[in-house]
Formats: sequence, structure tokens, C-alpha cells
Amino acid sequence: MPAMDEIAKSHHADHAWGVVAVQIRQALEQRNAHPARTVVLVPYAQLMQPAAAAWAGAAGTTGFTPRFESTMNWAGSEGGFLPEGNDISFDVARDVLTAASLLDVAGLCEARDALATRLVEAAHDLARVAAAVLPHERAGWSDRMRAALLALPGGMMDAPILRLEAAVAQIALAWAANSSYASDVLFGADLDCFVLLEGFQADVLGQSLLRHFGAKGFALPFPVAGQPRSPALHAAANAEDEAGRAAACVLRHLAAGRSPVALVAQDRTLTRRIRAMLGARGVTMRDETGWTLSTTRAAAQLMSLLRAAVWDASADTVLDWLKNAGAFDAAAVTEVEVILRRNGVRDWRGLSANNAIAVQANALVGPLQKSRPLAHWLPDLRAALQKAGQWEDLAADAAGDAVLTALRLHEGAEAEFADKLRRMDLRVFTAWVNNALEAGSFKPEHPALAQVVILPLSQLLGRVFGAVVLPGCDEVRLPVSPEPAGTWTAAQRLALGLPSREETLQAGRAAWSLALCSPNLDVLWRESEGGEHLLPSGFVQELELDAALPRASDPREARSIEPKPVLPPLPIGKLLPVQQISASAYGDLRACPYRFFAMRQLRLQESDELESELGKRDFGNWLHTLLKIFHEQLKVDAIAHGLQRVDMINRAAELATQELGLSRSEFLPFAAAWPQVRDGYLSWLDKHEAQGAHFAEAEAEKRQPLGEITLFGRIDRIDRLPDGSALMIDYKTENRTTTAVRIKTPMEDTQLSFYAALLPDDQLRGAYVNLGERGETSTHEQQDIVAARDALIEGILVDTRRIADGAVLAALGEGTACEYCAARGLCRKDFWEST
Repeated sequence: MPAMDEIAKSHHADHAWGVVAVQIRQALEQRNAHPARTVVLVPYAQLMQPAAAAWAGAAGTTGFTPRFESTMNWAGSEGGFLPEGNDISFDVARDVLTAASLLDVAGLCEARDALATRLVEAAHDLARVAAAVLPHERAGWSDRMRAALLALPGGMMDAPILRLEAAVAQIALAWAANSSYASDVLFGADLDCFVLLEGFQADVLGQSLLRHFGAKGFALPFPVAGQPRSPALHAAANAEDEAGRAAACVLRHLAAGRSPVALVAQDRTLTRRIRAMLGARGVTMRDETGWTLSTTRAAAQLMSLLRAAVWDASADTVLDWLKNAGAFDAAAVTEVEVILRRNGVRDWRGLSANNAIAVQANALVGPLQKSRPLAHWLPDLRAALQKAGQWEDLAADAAGDAVLTALRLHEGAEAEFADKLRRMDLRVFTAWVNNALEAGSFKPEHPALAQVVILPLSQLLGRVFGAVVLPGCDEVRLPVSPEPAGTWTAAQRLALGLPSREETLQAGRAAWSLALCSPNLDVLWRESEGGEHLLPSGFVQELELDAALPRASDPREARSIEPKPVLPPLPIGKLLPVQQISASAYGDLRACPYRFFAMRQLRLQESDELESELGKRDFGNWLHTLLKIFHEQLKVDAIAHGLQRVDMINRAAELATQELGLSRSEFLPFAAAWPQVRDGYLSWLDKHEAQGAHFAEAEAEKRQPLGEITLFGRIDRIDRLPDGSALMIDYKTENRTTTAVRIKTPMEDTQLSFYAALLPDDQLRGAYVNLGERGETSTHEQQDIVAARDALIEGILVDTRRIADGAVLAALGEGTACEYCAARGLCRKDFWEST
């Protein structure tokens, strides 16, 4: 294996640093400058150490070393800076509050919440330019920038429709010009020499300092000349395939002794997946990019409390918080979840206020629903986290501590906002928290010796790596000509001195060219995402056209795994005696005995989603409820006809909507179809009653002993016919063809026959009533219902007796029963040996 020093000797960065050290030494000699009174400004902080090492190793250098600094490090060493008043701090948690107050002063109170974040983004863009202007010259700079914008066609967006955008631009310009910055102290530094080491992107502040120091300063472009190599090109099928290939590339390089490996972070989601794969293999990593605070588990835990505090919070939202809050008994929370899912309660308010968990939760989040100043919000949130048992976990976690620090939740930190007197309701406060977490970054602690360094593409400059793995090289994540961030137009960016699209393009191409000089480079991209085809980056396409490079083989090692198919399960249920059975349970037994064993005897049930969209089943439940209400009211007011019935059934529909807790907005598609369904049903009802039938009861709970078992069920509706016999009715909202097929084979359709077995009547009729959404309600009567009932009863007795005698309840694994089955994952049909 090649040693790391051998790799370094062959690496262009090592040679480049030697050239840089010699050039700096020569410049100091020409200016008669002492190294200890010299500052070399490097493009980014990670270059400080290799720059110092290069100076120490260069021939002819003295024992004194120049100060190799990044802008932030240099400013910090010259004296700490604390923003005051309305200074831009580049801390979104603080700046968004300042932005809101500036909007208030400008008379834009109504648009404050919508514009504050945009104002911060615009001001931060301009602040990087304003910080490069001498403090006493910023007023004049602001006037020149405003004049330059006004000179542009629509430069200050004079159209009335753009009034708010123009206001944001003007306030951002004034805010940036009137702020002090941490870098202001650099203009007063007493130096013999100032050296600006230039990277890929133009450094506005560095260029300004260069002009400020005059003859004492000089610019030194970092030499990036190198021989382009032929990278290995990996086309992955999708994101997961790309992550797996990238992790395999890293492991292959490490096995070959090429350490450290640079893993370029083009896509944070992809990078975190690769990081997880490498972490599972024990690879030590240093992440120089970090990830957004809002994506950490700690931030999710904190936000779960705020979301649960909303007065109309959903049941799922509150459950998510309760499961992550140690103060709540886990078993009791599970019981509450069972109640909510069993009853389909979507809103937390639908849970009984007397429930112990509801009492505890509501008492904790209730105080968070009142408006108060930010300085009061923070201690109150801290107290709520402590009462919920979440504070200790957050404080003990590195990411959690970063969250608490970013939000000023530590004891006494809220004093920073004591002068912010504007009252914030829960919605505004939650938005402030979210903005702060979205802008914050968490970087895990760096290990002493890292095998892998995660970094941006531009920070390959001046670094020595054994290999580079560059995933995310598709047209979306690595565009040749990226769109500059922010809302400024191209003309405005040019007038304001902001980086243009062309400058960004040149910097990106330079970084890509440097990556191609790496001795060992893997370039990866995915060919599809979200079902859509994805092209490689234009940079990759250039490589494939110019060099005709072949695609690399899959770097993952193939493993031979002996297939071990499973046999269909053959359980015996005699130890779980069947004591009662419903129509749907017996339907499961007929469709697949194993489903009956799993779902009815073992009582395994899938958890229903509380937040799922309303579907046809919800529409059917709503119809059942409103028809029950309507007919029970109609039974009392039997003389109602015509428009009276229309009013009554509409009122029943409203009551059903309230009773089921349905959202009117979600239910809108079904509500739109309701008038046609209503008119069709009332027309059918007139004809039905004209034949002498009259309503008796609805949603009737019935139980019928049958030997050692009991049949039970709920019949949608029972009518009485002129001769006194019963007519069972089951409502259907399915396709009429499906309903018609049901009655063709009385011995196969068990539903009406089962309901008939619940009644003691020897003379009765049964029918399905199909309520079509197009306004057609029709009756589908099951013939010979009594004979079908008797055959069904005999079948139930035989089947339950066989179960008690130890019959095998085999999984059939065929027919429509397997198209959707909640027990499919348990029977493992997809892994059977026969398939």
C-alpha cells in the first residue's frame, strides 16, 4: 500500500503550497516586512494549517511565521464583536426580529410576518458587500447603490404590483449600510504586509482590504495547475443505489491505503445516507459541512412540542410528541393511541377531556397558547420541555445543545431579547423557531484522525487527499450554470456588486477542473428520481464526449446468498376457540383460513392512519350515518313529503358530518356529489314506500346464539313489508356491476345470508341498495335468502367444528383475496417456495 507521504509528494496541492511559501517569502523580502507582522488571508479556515506547514517546510524561511488567517478567525483574534441595535449579526434568530421591527417602522406591519424572512435574505446578501466598504464610506456606498438601482429599467420595481418587493430591497440596502460588522476591525490592523491568497470565488472583503493596505498588500492566486486524470464514472439506478456505490468506492480506497478520502457533499440527504453506511463499517469521519439544525432529531423533538400545543392539533401530531416526551407513561400513551385509532378520532380535541393523558398533556401545552414577548416565550418553552421530560435528553445530546443554544433556551440567555417587546402568538413564535433552526448548522465533533473528510467541492483547493469520491453529479445537483441564490435579478446583482451567474459558473468549473486532477476520483450520479429520468451533469457529459470514458463497474463486492424460501404457514387454531363470529370474520374464513387465524383468532390488527385522506369508505360511513338520522326523524314525522324531506335529509347530512368529525374542506369532493345522490335516493324511496314498505330500524345491533358460538353483527336497515315480514337492506356505494355480481351466486355471497341468520324470522327478504354518485339508486334483491341462510348456518357449524377438532388453517395464496390483505406480511406469501 502506498504511504500517505508518497501520495502527498505526487499530489499537485503539495507542490502548490511549496510555490506559495516561496512567493510569500520573496514578497516579504521585497517589502522588508517581518513575517510576524504579516497576515496571509486564506480562502477558508481549513487551509490555515497546511499553509503554516508549507511555510515551515519551505527552504529559506526564518523561524518567524506569518499569521495564516481566515476572515472570521482574524476578526475574532482582533477583538470580539457584539452586534448592537439594528446591526446585522448573520444570526437569523436575531436578524429576523430586527427585520420585523424595521418593517413595522416602514409601515408594513400587516405584511411583517410574510416579508421578514425575505428581508433577512436580501440584507445578508448585501451585507457581504457592505462589510467590504470602510465604515465611514457606507453612507455614500448606499446612495450610489440606490442610484444604480434606480437607473435600471424597473431597478427599484416601480410597478404597483411589486410594491412590497421594492420596499424589501430599499430596507435591506439601508439596513446593510447602517450596520457594523465583525470585520470592521480588520481595516485598523497594523501590518507590515497583507497577502490575499485567492481561491475560486472572488473575495469582496479581501479585495477591499488589499486596496486599503495599498503597497503593503499583494494578491497571490493559488496555483491550481495539475494534470487532469481519467475519473471512474458510475451511473447509479437511483438514490439508494448511488449511496451504496459511493460508500463502496470509499471503502475500496481505504482498503488500498488511500487515506484520507474526500467525500464531496453535493446533496446532504445523499451524503447522510453514505455517512450512515460508512459509520456502520466503523469508518471515522470528519464532517466539515454539517447539516441543518432543523433536520436533526433534537430539533424534531422540540418542534413536536410546539406543534402539539396548537389548539386544533391533530391526534397524530400530539401522539408524536407524547411518544418522545419522557414525562408521559408509555403504556398509557399506547392505550390512548388505541382508543383514537379504534374510533377514528383525527383531532386531539376529540379525545375525552377526562382521559388522564389528555389532562396531563393539555395542562402542559395549554399555557403555550397565549401571546407574549419573545423574552417570556423562551423561559416558558424551557419550562415546558422540562415538565415534558425532554430537556435532559436535549441538553445531553450535542445536536440538542446546539438547538438550545441557537434558540437561547439556556438559563438567562433570553436576556438578549429583553428589548423585543412585540407580543408573539404561538404561530409567529413557532415560525421564529423554525427560521432559526433552518438557518443553524450542526457539525459533529471531529475525530483526531479521520479516514474520510466530508466537504464541499470548492474546498478541495489546497488539500491533499488519497482519493476523492464525488456523488451527486447529476443535472440537478451539479448544474454547469447554477442560478445564484436570492431574489435579486441579474441586472441588480451587477449593479450591487453581488456575485453574478457568470462568476458562479467560472468558480464551479474551476472547482470541477481541480477535482479532475485528483489521482483517484470516482464520479457518481443517479439516472432516475421520483420516477423521472435524470441526466448526468453537463460536466460529466463533457467528459463522456471528449474522452469517451467507459462506465465503471459496480464497486460493491458480490456475495453469494443461498436462497431459503419458506413454506406456506399451516397453523392450527384449536387452542383459540371461536366463541363469536361476525359477517366480516366469516368472510375472512371463507376467503383465506390463515387470514381468519391471524386477524380473528390471534386478533392482530393493523393500525389505521389517522391523517389519511378521506376516501370512498368515509363517504359510505357518512351515508350510513345520515340515512339513520334521516329515517329515524322521518319515522317521527311520517307526513313529511317533497321539499320537507329534502330539508330533513340535508339537515341529517350536516349532523352526520359533525358526528363523524369530518373536515368540510377534505369532504368537499363528496359534498359536491351529494345533491345527485340525495335526489336519486329520495326518488327511490318514494317508489319503495309506494310498494308498502316502511322503515323499522337502522344500524341494528343483533346477536344470535348458534350452538356453542354466537353470531353478531349490525344490519344497516330493516323495513317491514305489508305482510309484516322483514326486509333487510344493506347500503352499497360501490359500482352497480359489483353489486349485481354479489346476488348472482347466493351461496357464495355471505353478507346478506349472515344478516338473515341474525333474525329469527322464517319469512324475510334481503337486498342491497346501491346509492350511485350519479343519482341512480337501485335495489338488488337476493333471491332464496332463507335457503341461503340455512346453508350458511350449516357451513358455519361445520367450519367451527373443524377448527375445534384441529383442522389446518392454511394460507390459500390465490385469487383476489391476496391482492390486498393485512396479514400478507405475516403469511410471507411473497417468499413461499412454490413461488
